[in-house]
Amino acid sequence: MNNLKLDVADQIAILTISRPGALNALNSETLDELNTVLSEIEARDDVKVVILTGGPDKKDNAFKSFVAGADIAEMVNFSAAEARAFGMRAAEPFFKLMNMRQVTIAAINGFALGGGCEIAMACDIRIASDNATFAQPETGLGIIPGFGGTQRLARLVGMGRAKELIFTCDNIDAAEAYRIGLVNKVVAKEELMDTAKKMASKIISKGSYAVSIAKAAINNGYDMDIKNAVEMEANLFGITCSTHDKTEGMSAFLERRAADLTDF
Repeated sequence: MNNLKLDVADQIAILTISRPGALNALNSETLDELNTVLSEIEARDDVKVVILTGGPDKKDNAFKSFVAGADIAEMVNFSAAEARAFGMRAAEPFFKLMNMRQVTIAAINGFALGGGCEIAMACDIRIASDNATFAQPETGLGIIPGFGGTQRLARLVGMGRAKELIFTCDNIDAAEAYRIGLVNKVVAKEELMDTAKKMASKIISKGSYAVSIAKAAINNGYDMDIKNAVEMEANLFGITCSTHDKTEGMSAFLERRAADLTDF
């Protein structure tokens, strides 16, 4: 991989977008690499949580950018057909982040602009450093968000706030992103990765199969009517009750001991 770094330890995969000369902007090669590596991670039973983050800047090795956006240098001469294809190229790895059985956490350091905000929104959970900046600046360039921004932002923060951010191209800081529900947590920049790893470890300590089923239930039920969504949940609840982890987890609770949950 030319633009990604992958480190796996203790059932946590740390996936770093690393284009240090371009503030980690997403070009076609990076999107293709993301698609490939996420497929490989999803097939691994030794990975329960994926932490997605941005690598340091080339000039001073400081963490200035999570992902500064899509690569405008690549986009500038796109035709309509090429732009559509670029958006669909991003959709595949973004949907993998959203739907893969592993939990995905975006650890957001610095700029999360345009495609950077969009890839963070595709993750299950977002943790921001206190120096993070968010924006959807596309309409200022004469285009619209093309990596899911008009859809995921409205679902996360509500239609009114999403329209304001997309129409004005305003930057917001981490505190405002937390206030409107765009991120789950804000921490000091030097604590970002430790916080993400601690959350990952807490999630891993639960029933991984149950967590993956809960993720599917939340994702699939979100756009259903409530009656069908609750029926789907009941079906999935039944499935989890046929597992080793259910027997072990409930027995451990009744016996007042720590559970040894192993299913995935």
